[in-house]
Amino acid sequence: MPIHDTTPDADIPEMPAPRVREFTAHSIGGALALLLGLLGLLVAGVLFAAAQANPAFAAGGAVVLVAAVISLRGLNTVAPGEARVVQLFGRYRGTIRQDGLRWVNPFTSRTKISTRVRNHETAVLKVNDAYGNPIELAAVVVWKVRDTAQATFEVDNYLEFVATQTEAAVRHIAIEYPYDAHDEGGLSLRGNAEEITEKLAAELHARVEAAGVQIIESRFTHLAYAPEIASAMLQRQQAGAVVAARRQIVDGAVGMVEAALARIAEQDIVELDEERKAAMVSNLMVVLCGDRAPQPVLNTGTLYQ
Repeated sequence: MPIHDTTPDADIPEMPAPRVREFTAHSIGGALALLLGLLGLLVAGVLFAAAQANPAFAAGGAVVLVAAVISLRGLNTVAPGEARVVQLFGRYRGTIRQDGLRWVNPFTSRTKISTRVRNHETAVLKVNDAYGNPIELAAVVVWKVRDTAQATFEVDNYLEFVATQTEAAVRHIAIEYPYDAHDEGGLSLRGNAEEITEKLAAELHARVEAAGVQIIESRFTHLAYAPEIASAMLQRQQAGAVVAARRQIVDGAVGMVEAALARIAEQDIVELDEERKAAMVSNLMVVLCGDRAPQPVLNTGTLYQ
């Protein structure tokens, strides 16, 4: 049953086009806003203190206090490897990626999202390969959020989305290829790890692109036959290794016999008829291909006795 190279993305569901894409939110440095906010609090305190002499100052102090608090609410501390998704009354207003203290519209809501590189390792999955043999495999995926707007608004939970799509991609790759290819030149999970992982990365990219996620690398971390057939497959692999070794031994022995007959004929050491050549070939093949050391029989007579 030959396994040909198939296109893994043929069965990948077509993801909808993203409705929003990331753009930079309007923000300014937060140092000046912090200074003005603290100054407003100080002025409000002074006005409240002066209200003891003149109650009219209390209203002014309350206005300044509210303005200062609202202003301070617009401050954001953005660490390296993080971003803030800004929304104003439910509308996406951009993303803050610049680290440090930034100030935006205080009436907006800001959602923190990590843009650091992450690892996701699947559990050991038990599936059937292309030949129907039960196998166990697991994979690790290195990824990061590329588009914070898509990660926030296009999927319900981008962490769960990546985990689910990774498991689906690993299962799909496993059923497309055999653990070991029976035909020469066919792709297999064990024999063509580099090619298979490239196909896994391509399929993962197609599956999670809608969530604004970038796949950096993917690798199989576990690959083995299921326990119920592991011993039988081990015997098959051992038998294949024995056959391959025997084939190589026979090929080498035939070459050595040909070289021996050619040297004897070339140097005219002894003249052999066809019957004696056949006997010599048989003896040499037994000596060269046997598992045990041969027991020689010395001929003290002539060649034909």
